[in-house]
Amino acid sequence: MIMAIPNLQVALDHSNTADAVAAAVSVGAEVDIVEAGTVLMCEVGSEVVQILRKLFPDKPIVADTKCADAGTTIARNCKNQGADIMTCICAAEVATMTSAAKEIDHIQVELYGDWTFEQAQEWLDNGIEQVVYHQSRDALLAGVTWGEKDLEKVKKLVDMGFKVSVTGGLNLETIELFEGVDVYTFIAGRAITEADDPAAAAKELKDKIKELWA
Repeated sequence: MIMAIPNLQVALDHSNTADAVAAAVSVGAEVDIVEAGTVLMCEVGSEVVQILRKLFPDKPIVADTKCADAGTTIARNCKNQGADIMTCICAAEVATMTSAAKEIDHIQVELYGDWTFEQAQEWLDNGIEQVVYHQSRDALLAGVTWGEKDLEKVKKLVDMGFKVSVTGGLNLETIELFEGVDVYTFIAGRAITEADDPAAAAKELKDKIKELWA
């Protein structure tokens, strides 16, 4: 089976707009998707999405709201600010996800904690076709690493029919673990934005993805 080359998405989780914009501008040419991260949106509000849309009129923009309720209102706001994609936390009711999906182009379900494949099937049955598989920031700080159990879960989600994005402490070695898996997008934050040369770091990740999936 011929697989598409996965996208590379940069997650901007800065605490102020100026730093986020500077990071976005420095790597914009090297990434496929730009994300206003949860931390950034909590710090400065959804207006940052509008700024990113003006900077990158032709790139998909993600609003990483991790929405748990009020799906219609939050999705409408994100769409009005220029987002193409909004995230919902997996604990959200399906009604929240589907109401949000009516207001914005795409919904992604963020997989944290004790979600089940039965829940995932319900999302699919209701037209939600994108998920984000995580190693959370806190888990990584606690020493949790990527392993075979993660690969098997990602593969099962792909086989179910999801477009699966992968994120959490990604680097060149981590990406290699997923070789042969039909990943939709790799999402990197600090691995790009905190590098000495963010553009070079993004290009290195992008080149590795092309090498493994081309």
